[in-house]
Amino acid sequence: MEFSTFASLSFLLVTLSSMCNMEARVHHHKHKHQADHHSSGSISYISAPPTLSPEPSSSPNPGIAAPAPAPVDGAYPDRVVLDVRGFGAVGDGLTDDTNAFKMAWDAACQKNGSAVMILVPKGFTFMIQSTIFTGPCQPGLVFQVDGTISPPDGPEAWPEKNSRRQWLVFYRVNDMSLVGGGAFDGRGHKWWDLPCKPHKVAINGTKPHGPCDSPIAIRFFMSSNLSVERIRVKDSPQFNFRFDNCKNVHIESIHITAPALSPNTDGIHIENSNGVGIYNSVISNGDDCVSIGAGSYDVDIRNVTCGPSHGISIGSLGNHNSRACVSNITVRDSMIRASDNGVRIKTWQGGSGAVSGITFSNIHMDTVRNPIIIDQFYCLTKDCDNQTSAVHVSDVVYENIKGTYDVRSPPIHFGCSDTVPCTNLTLSDVELLPAKGDVVADPFCWNAYGDLETLTIPPVSCLMEGAPARSSPAADVVDRCL
Repeated sequence: MEFSTFASLSFLLVTLSSMCNMEARVHHHKHKHQADHHSSGSISYISAPPTLSPEPSSSPNPGIAAPAPAPVDGAYPDRVVLDVRGFGAVGDGLTDDTNAFKMAWDAACQKNGSAVMILVPKGFTFMIQSTIFTGPCQPGLVFQVDGTISPPDGPEAWPEKNSRRQWLVFYRVNDMSLVGGGAFDGRGHKWWDLPCKPHKVAINGTKPHGPCDSPIAIRFFMSSNLSVERIRVKDSPQFNFRFDNCKNVHIESIHITAPALSPNTDGIHIENSNGVGIYNSVISNGDDCVSIGAGSYDVDIRNVTCGPSHGISIGSLGNHNSRACVSNITVRDSMIRASDNGVRIKTWQGGSGAVSGITFSNIHMDTVRNPIIIDQFYCLTKDCDNQTSAVHVSDVVYENIKGTYDVRSPPIHFGCSDTVPCTNLTLSDVELLPAKGDVVADPFCWNAYGDLETLTIPPVSCLMEGAPARSSPAADVVDRCL
């Protein structure tokens, strides 16, 4: 995520380099890769409960009966199927179907003794307002999206009484599946063109006053045992998926698309969550494919195709001098292409906490700027103050990372805090060649310690051997999230 997101009860949003050079030496000592797998840290204040949804507007055509639901042809013989059209949804893309969806949800939640499915049928587009689907519900609820669900078309069509920070929220649900071959069409183009958005500010040179909120498409909050499979999301106004304070989340075979210049359209953001698996998915957007925020641990990402995008990121962490703890993150067997970054760890100066137990394994880079990057001087302006405290980055493994890099930036960049060095960085089987030309750029290192287990291309001669001296002042300011 390229900006920090902060809010309290109305919840969320605003999370969202200075470097020098130094000489070091090549080394071949091996250090054990260790991780504290359960360092969840303190609760991030950007993860606030969702505000209540306003009551949906009444049907624009009172007295006209909704069409009878089409038979489902025995497709789900083991479930009670609740077709949203049976609750008055029209599905013409214009009628406000919010109330029908909420009634279907309430009926499904209260259904005792039966496996229940809410069906959004194929061939229809349902327009619904900003809505919170609140649990608890009966375990095993399936929300089957075969058709298309869309919000109002842009800021002007968004009712003033509705939150502009959220579209669909699932709150306090357990053992639920969001599945199907349908789509969520976020209709984000008019949101991206607001004059306060980063790309507009860059053109105009000044930042307009006033709110610049845009809704997250789908958010799960304080929920557990979730499955999201075969869902497509396109053109989200802001983040596509966000998981706050969730545990045991399985994400499989999803497809997320947005233009490369769409601002802040992170594919999947994880915050204060654990036990998250993201598998066999394709993400192309204008920000991070996956961003992992404070308080997250036990995250496994495998076989993800990412890009164009800003890569797969841990962070940003430590903004506004906050504490952040992230551990046991694995990204493997994936591809990143035509992206501003590859695998990235980004932290602000002045934060505290730790990032540890990180593995990036078997990743192919295709014309990626900054394929491997640690940036502990992350800043969205040019006037961030140099501060002494920092999130401690340690125990990071980079193995079998190969491919090509965009020559505008070095293939490897370890920009670590002046006072809190990065430690135990391990590289093996790293081969990164320029996408254009024959000149291989040198890596950049600043205050980075670790091991080269094999020869690398390019050679990482700037990585310092072993660990910093115990007498270093940094030892007094390191917060290891223990």
